[in-house]
Amino acid sequence: MCGIFGISSLTKVDAKDLKFLAEHARQRGRDSSGLMLAKHSEYQIYRAGSDIKDLLQKVKLKGARVALGHSRLITNGLGDNQPVIRNGICVIHNGIVVNDEAVWDEIGATRHQEIDTEVIAAIAELHIAKTGSLIGVSEKVFALCKGVISAAIVVPKLGKMVVFSNNGSLYIGYKNSDFYFSSEEYPLSVLECEKVKKVINDEVHVDIPINEKIELKENKDDRVNLIPKFSQIDSEQALLLYPKPELKRCSKCILPETMPYITFDQEGVCNYCNNYQLRNVPKPKKEIFDLLKQYRRDGAPDCIVPFSGGRDSCYGLHLIVKELGMTPITYTYDWGMVTDLGRRNISRMCAELGVENIIIADDIIKKRENIKRNLKAWLKAPHLGMISILTAGDKHFFRHVESVKKQTGIDLNLWGVNPLEVTHFKAGFLGVPPDFEEERVYSHGWQKQLEYQKLRFKAMIKSPGYFNSSLWDTLSGEYHRSFTEKKDYYHIFDYWRWDEELIDRTLIDEYDWEIAVDTNTTWRIGDGTAAFYNYIYYLVAGFTEHDTFRSNQIREGQITRDRAIELVADENQPRYENIRWYLDVLDLNFTDVIKIVNSIPRLY
Repeated sequence: MCGIFGISSLTKVDAKDLKFLAEHARQRGRDSSGLMLAKHSEYQIYRAGSDIKDLLQKVKLKGARVALGHSRLITNGLGDNQPVIRNGICVIHNGIVVNDEAVWDEIGATRHQEIDTEVIAAIAELHIAKTGSLIGVSEKVFALCKGVISAAIVVPKLGKMVVFSNNGSLYIGYKNSDFYFSSEEYPLSVLECEKVKKVINDEVHVDIPINEKIELKENKDDRVNLIPKFSQIDSEQALLLYPKPELKRCSKCILPETMPYITFDQEGVCNYCNNYQLRNVPKPKKEIFDLLKQYRRDGAPDCIVPFSGGRDSCYGLHLIVKELGMTPITYTYDWGMVTDLGRRNISRMCAELGVENIIIADDIIKKRENIKRNLKAWLKAPHLGMISILTAGDKHFFRHVESVKKQTGIDLNLWGVNPLEVTHFKAGFLGVPPDFEEERVYSHGWQKQLEYQKLRFKAMIKSPGYFNSSLWDTLSGEYHRSFTEKKDYYHIFDYWRWDEELIDRTLIDEYDWEIAVDTNTTWRIGDGTAAFYNYIYYLVAGFTEHDTFRSNQIREGQITRDRAIELVADENQPRYENIRWYLDVLDLNFTDVIKIVNSIPRLY
């Protein structure tokens, strides 16, 4: 996934405008970058494993009549980069072709690169050989490929370029007769382009200079491996423990005696059950239909859907499009812990539903370094109440929602949040009681946050490594989550009953939704952190967030207690592949980390 952009001029590319397009594209990913320039004597291709800003400083734009670029969020193809070149055909692509291996088999062409984008170039090559032109190439690409495809194909020997998209993450416009395109509408509007329009299930053809000479300039030395290849190491996997402690559990739900602040009555029922209020009780659907009347825009984008690629946001998007009839733009925040599986499911859903996806990718190297510093500090003084600091970096999700609203001019945002995902224990291990046990009940505001931060500070003192450069990132993210005013903000599952069986069946059957190889649950499988922290919780306390989730389902009457026990016995097993990925991307030794975790004293 990346931001793509370009300018085709009759005279010369406006360097200032190109740099602005590039600057905006880099919010979608800055892990690697590429440029294609058409000059009088040749086409020049530049590929770098660095920020597009750095690449632009090294490239001479003078004399360019055509300039196309991308700023990439690496998904697959670690050894390759864009623009992809194949037999004189050049492609830049935003999205993920999720079935590229099957397409290669179907078209019978030879693959030369690891990156999925090459298959688009191969399809174009076959199409040109058959028809002699690029006309109709998008139809062929869309028929064969699954996943988001917003692309520009350039064929210098024909003097032709075509841009197309199957989900609308591509806009075109004109300025002084020059052709502009971008992954988003906002930069074209700022540059005062005219005739700006979204391209979806269509193709736009542009004449460019004819020239068969293509020079590739690439620096592979500056690449950082952000997605290490997985390799099974049996001795590592054998380190992961799965004890089965005999714990006293609630006679109604399955919460164990190690749950923070838990008590049992004479019948053995826990206080979490006795104080539970039903959450999965939808309001009448008429209310949300009436509510949304003021926001509808007659087919134009009318709502923002925060979109992680997890099962709940995916099903929420399904409901928003299919049931509510809205025209959403999805928003994804990548802070370095969205797995490739999560990204592929984002690609599947947005392509199938024809929904634009705006990505805001943080500085992933920096974010992962922050997590690494905090994890190393945690390992020196393990504390269950401090595990949440490992996921604090994702809270800027809430800040960037407002950025997307401003850029798109859309106020409404609709969230697909599971109402049963309540995990009191994460703060409970720090010393924060659940609301029903508090002597003073604070609202979600500065007082409650202050109490939480005081308890966290006490724990941090025990391991001074927590006082590192990530601290401001953590605190500012939590500020935006807790204190910024939420306007035009609604939850889809306030009006639709959350039904796990229906959700799984819909996503897998209708959207070919991908599941994980190391677990049978569909929950949290696109989250790179969950397997690691759940391993710690289970090993030390004998339960995980799966136990709290299944307990809520019992209270809602969705499953039996026996079924919940059966499910968590499977779901709480260590997920080696996911844990290995997590430690690899943090550049931490699996064996060293797991041995420390395994040595933590148990609560049972």
